[in-house]
Amino acid sequence: MLDPFLAPPPFLSALAAPIARAFNLTTLPLHIHEVVLAFAFYHLVNSVGAPWISTKLFPTIYPTFNARTKTNWDVRVVSLVQSSFINALTLWVMWKDEERNSMDWSERIWGYTGAGGMIQGFAAGYFLWDLCVSLMNISIFGWGLLAHAIAALIVFSLGFLSSPFLNFHWFFDKINMTGSKAQLYNGLFLLFTFFSCRLVWGTYQSIRVYQDVWAAIQTPGTLVRQANYTGVATEKSLNPDTEMMRFAGERVVPVWLACTYLGSNIVLNTLNFYWFGKMIETIKKRFQPTKERVSKMGVHSRSEERLKAEMHANGVKVVSVEKTE
Repeated sequence: MLDPFLAPPPFLSALAAPIARAFNLTTLPLHIHEVVLAFAFYHLVNSVGAPWISTKLFPTIYPTFNARTKTNWDVRVVSLVQSSFINALTLWVMWKDEERNSMDWSERIWGYTGAGGMIQGFAAGYFLWDLCVSLMNISIFGWGLLAHAIAALIVFSLGFLSSPFLNFHWFFDKINMTGSKAQLYNGLFLLFTFFSCRLVWGTYQSIRVYQDVWAAIQTPGTLVRQANYTGVATEKSLNPDTEMMRFAGERVVPVWLACTYLGSNIVLNTLNFYWFGKMIETIKKRFQPTKERVSKMGVHSRSEERLKAEMHANGVKVVSVEKTE
């Protein structure tokens, strides 16, 4: 499937070419405009859009947040926008891309389609922005999210279906809807999508990636470069059926690259299992009374009983008003 988005401006592709050659990012010049556009858009949402819409929707809540909470809130608004957008775009490409279902292991490792490159471009723009924000606010987000930002920029985790529910769960806490039915239903959807998409589907796809990479390492390069190949892409594909392997070249997968990619993938999967346990623990806390709360309820109940007994001993008649017509 070809890239349905606009073609990159020639000057921008020319600027990206040296970076593409230095880091062997062959198709970056074809999608650099999508990376830049996504980065600029999410920066605009974070700095202008999120504060404006949040003030309009929650005029008595958002302005009262301190700087730390506002930063966290705005970043989550960006995450909500990005995950909703990339989910819709990815599902559309998966539905429309006929070449994707017919790929063998070599095409999955070295093949290229314009639509897939478009999704990677928009995702890379977000992850690059996320990495910058994590570095600038490491005291707020911590080293764990910084590790996630670095690994995600390398791997491009595709487990975004749970992200909107995760962000809404956090928003409910901040707008005084903790323990509400809306948060309960959202929490159930969050656990379901996170478990099915990131833990089940994500782990399965990771295993398939390991299998493909292993096959590539064991197979010597036998593909022939095009005569006019210059190290970077200079023109968009015209036919995805015949040009899927146009950038493959004669190569093998370096062990260091396989270890870097698979190592980052393992980091992401490990964090996903860890966060799933934390999510279960957090959601349970929202809907189960704490020991302190139960203790206070018990003390309050015993105090009422003691008061009634003293009033009865002093000849005061106690009348129950729990039920009235």
